[in-house]
Amino acid sequence: MSPRFEQLQHLTRRSFLKTAGQFSLGAIALAAMGGRAATVTNSANPLAVKPPHYAPKVKRVIYLHMSGGPPHLDLFDYKPELVKWNDKPCPDEFLKGRKFAFTSGVPKLMGTPQKFAQYGKGGIWMSDAIPHFHALADELCVIKSMNTDQFNHTPAELLLFTGSPRQGRPSMGSWVTYGLGSENENLPGFVVLISSGVQPSAGPSAWGSGFLPSVFQGVQCRSKGDPVLYVSDPPGMDREMRRRSLDVLRDLNDAQAREFGHPETTTRIAQYELAYRMQISVPEVMDISREPQQVIEEYGATPGGASFANNCLLARRLVEKGVRFVQLFDWGWDFHGTQAAEDIRDGLTKKCAKTDKPVAALIRDLRQRGLLDDTLIVWGGEFGRTPFREGRTAASQILGRDHYPDCFTIFLAGGGVKHGITFGETDELGFAITQDKVHVHDLQATILHLLGFDHERLTFRFQGRDFRLTDVEGHVVKQILA
Repeated sequence: MSPRFEQLQHLTRRSFLKTAGQFSLGAIALAAMGGRAATVTNSANPLAVKPPHYAPKVKRVIYLHMSGGPPHLDLFDYKPELVKWNDKPCPDEFLKGRKFAFTSGVPKLMGTPQKFAQYGKGGIWMSDAIPHFHALADELCVIKSMNTDQFNHTPAELLLFTGSPRQGRPSMGSWVTYGLGSENENLPGFVVLISSGVQPSAGPSAWGSGFLPSVFQGVQCRSKGDPVLYVSDPPGMDREMRRRSLDVLRDLNDAQAREFGHPETTTRIAQYELAYRMQISVPEVMDISREPQQVIEEYGATPGGASFANNCLLARRLVEKGVRFVQLFDWGWDFHGTQAAEDIRDGLTKKCAKTDKPVAALIRDLRQRGLLDDTLIVWGGEFGRTPFREGRTAASQILGRDHYPDCFTIFLAGGGVKHGITFGETDELGFAITQDKVHVHDLQATILHLLGFDHERLTFRFQGRDFRLTDVEGHVVKQILA
């Protein structure tokens, strides 16, 4: 459908009456005197700051996604009874009628090989694979009763970040930016950082804008090389020439916006202008060598390199400059046990050694800078792992677990949530949630609530329907709110 025809469809009697206020005699008179009240198009910056539905508990979110599904039974959800029944055949009652990604027949139960202890005033169980989290137990809100509808990576990540297991919906960060705008006109409102050299299974859809205007999609930045691809001036063009070129493009786009009224035209204007401003602001904020050496060492970061530690430090620098939503993806948490790196003994310990230190440093750093109380940190994966051995590795010396959607663990830290608590419980073998089930839609609703939104009211009309992040589900988990 052409934009012109789409615009004409809105010129109905009902549409006229609904918007007639803009075209009152007063508005026409103001326009005649040089005012802007009767302007047909609105070329204002779509990333301008907007108020939420009510007073928010937090201003920004740092979402730390451990892509692949961390083995929660070896990190947070301690099951001594499962250790007792280690290597015994899995009871049929837990297998009947179920399908698993890579396991068939009767697998053997597997208790954790990691050592567990309780930490903090709330006695949060944690394994020795995540030693840097131990000292921060009183900052964490651990949810052990998460569950999802999907047992494969791509649809599970899409459901977690877009509210649907199929492509085409806006991501969580896009919804937040659409609802709040950006605090810093020189930086994107939504930034994505990827480590371990691999994108998440859901790919760019995990930070895409779907049917929202594309200005709200996440901007992927790199911690090594040019921070944003293609944002630099091409050879032979200096900054002054680029400014003149953008001025001409803006005039052409303004004319098109007045004629066709298509929202993507306004988006295009805003994106060109943001890219121009980012040429100076982004390299500065992405340069972690500006940090004191002590801070760099606390994160375990390496200036000029690319790592999860670098990205955690960058996340702090970005939110400090006003970025609303920072999303970190770290691939390598798919612990099937088909290779040594996926062994839930040494493999898991080595993987955690690259991540728990910078996450702990991030939480401490935000606290010291007075930013933690209005920042929400989320750590977790797209699903959990089975309480039994992955079927393909039954006779192997390497220990691994299959995908498991029925229960998994995440943690929250920062503003708006209770600290030093564990919420939700699973049964003694880790097969089912026994108390306070939290679906991924509930997590989405809770995150939006902390940002000041009623998740049922943050909507966008598309193809005749009002869509939202939580689809037609989701409840705020009020029990964890501070």
